[in-house]
Amino acid sequence: MKKFLFAALLALSGRAFARIPSPAFDPPESGNHVAVLAGGCFWAMQGTFQHVKGVVSATAGYAGGAAANANYRAVSAGNTGHAESVKIVYDASHISYGKLLEIFFSIAHDPTEIDRQGPDEGPQYRSEIFATDEMQKKTAESYIAQLERAKVFHGKIATKVSLLPAFYPAEDYHQNFETLHPYYPYIVINDLPKISHLKRDYPGLYTSTPSPY
Repeated sequence: MKKFLFAALLALSGRAFARIPSPAFDPPESGNHVAVLAGGCFWAMQGTFQHVKGVVSATAGYAGGAAANANYRAVSAGNTGHAESVKIVYDASHISYGKLLEIFFSIAHDPTEIDRQGPDEGPQYRSEIFATDEMQKKTAESYIAQLERAKVFHGKIATKVSLLPAFYPAEDYHQNFETLHPYYPYIVINDLPKISHLKRDYPGLYTSTPSPY
């Protein structure tokens, strides 16, 4: 019954996934680094990047606001300045920052939507790249300009780029939500198709074993 429900709900998902060029500007790095990205519900963002090879860990959380209101109840009100985000620790010997951005733009969310993703609305679901240093900021801005020139999306890219003020992990019950609840209808309709497209479009980067948080 669960397998039937999964197949039926998956068929309802109509999100179009874009095939996009890789970043022309993607400076080499070594060792482990941190990327913080926001693109809608953090369940999907965490779940998607947990299946990318080279990702050491992916943690759901909040970025953009202050520590005092970095909790789900406050952020859900939409007036804290926070965005639901994912903190990605990645091994640069296996995957680059630019390649993470490529997956972010092509698989993890729709970068043309403003303050929403799918059924979720509000500034807490905005598309934003929280760069951890000036090089990440330059890489992100350069890539957005490249994608705009290539006109690969149906509308203008709405993704903001800013320097990360701080990242606050979300509550434990939000962590690994996609992995722990694969038949939850919201996950099946909105999130699992992203894993399927990651496996199809980036087979060399896909891993069936999710990274920890």
